[in-house]
Amino acid sequence: MNEENAEKVNKKALRRIDHSKIKDGETIFLNGIYDEKGSYLRPVPYVEKTEEEIEKEIQELNRSRRAEEILPEKIDTSKFTPLSSKELSEILGLTIKRDEENKLVTFLCQLSAFTENSQFNISFNAPSSTGKSYIPLEIARLFSKEDVIKTGYASPTAFFHDKGSYKEELKGYEVDLERKILIFLDQPHNLLLQHLRPLLSHDDKEILLKITDKSQKYGLRTKNILLKGYPSVIFCTAGLKIDEQEATRMILLSPEINQEKIREAIHEKIKKESDIDVYKNWLEENPERKLLKERISAVKQEGIKEIIIKSPEKVEEVFLNKERVLKPRDTRDVSRLISLTKAFALLNLWFRERSGSTIIANEDDISEALKIWSVISPSQELGISPYIYELFSEVLLPAFNEKNQIADEELNGVIKKDGLTRQGIITKHYQIYGRPLPDWKLRQEIIPMWEAAGLITQEDNPVDKRNKLIYPTTHLTISEGEKK
Repeated sequence: MNEENAEKVNKKALRRIDHSKIKDGETIFLNGIYDEKGSYLRPVPYVEKTEEEIEKEIQELNRSRRAEEILPEKIDTSKFTPLSSKELSEILGLTIKRDEENKLVTFLCQLSAFTENSQFNISFNAPSSTGKSYIPLEIARLFSKEDVIKTGYASPTAFFHDKGSYKEELKGYEVDLERKILIFLDQPHNLLLQHLRPLLSHDDKEILLKITDKSQKYGLRTKNILLKGYPSVIFCTAGLKIDEQEATRMILLSPEINQEKIREAIHEKIKKESDIDVYKNWLEENPERKLLKERISAVKQEGIKEIIIKSPEKVEEVFLNKERVLKPRDTRDVSRLISLTKAFALLNLWFRERSGSTIIANEDDISEALKIWSVISPSQELGISPYIYELFSEVLLPAFNEKNQIADEELNGVIKKDGLTRQGIITKHYQIYGRPLPDWKLRQEIIPMWEAAGLITQEDNPVDKRNKLIYPTTHLTISEGEKK
């Protein structure tokens, strides 16, 4: 049935007969009113409605029909058992090799979309060909397509126009992101994220933005954008320089780039590309993976709104440790840890205390979240991606130590260290990773991030004024501590 015929049927279905105009002895038939002798008298009288009333009732009728058509069959949850992070990692490991914490956090981020306000956001920052897009895309295959919005490059204006629907009363676009998973792939810059800052920080469930749009007839015009709901956002970019405002709103991740991971990834790639159909069949028939996909659908069906943490003192111990210097970003980092805890509880909601649409996270959920947080927290606390932190610990520090094995000079018991040049860092990087590090990337993106995090200081090079010497601050602190 085409849309025009469906509209006619809907309008007929919504008509109500005006019984006040039916007299005694008259009979109502579909084609009119008849008297006792069976003679036709007049058409059936209907209650008059305005076009707005008819249109509103048609929309409600269509919505209910669509809901009946797409309502999935209730999933039998008795087949599920409690799922630990280790078991989940093994299932995800069918297609994602190594990257244990990365794949767990990415999965939990996407699963958190099915909550009322416990969603969190991820930013994958790493060079090209490291798998930063592969991890979220591979995990997204476990979820229903209707829940995932994947976007390549998009300017803020294009994104809002494409994903929103125009509302005359708003004089702009309404973008409904409630319980959605947004994956931004290979973004060259953070301009779109800047527009989404209030949404990423969960300032309000409905946020009105104003953007400028250019048209041939009117030039620059202001448009209203109404963002509704909290999505789970995953942002992938090869840009390594992160604005602090975005860094505090996201968990910063980077794929592993060690030899073992690359070797296993190559093996998996050969296995897949040799016979794609056989590989897909093997993957789709895997019982654990099939059960995980059913589990995700069942979580969505449950419609969980609130997740309560039963023992918050364990979280307090991590962030309110007396030996720890508190930073403003800790107020947001603690939210990340809490969101991870709640996502673990959501994964095992059938084995948690429950009251209506509210479940209670227990100590197991907190312990699982703390295991992940203990691994990813060093770079999070510094506000840099794990890749930038790894370059510091695996490249800069070893290069600095090698250069200063023999002290050049000692004055008053203080050892004077030789600083590193950029070329020294680039050379060490090539020795470890077997690929060059562009000087412009080191100069414009990596060194500023190290310096902003307080990991290095720079001093003038007395030999070459055009270059600066780089000193790691943490190395000097550790050395002094060891001497004492």
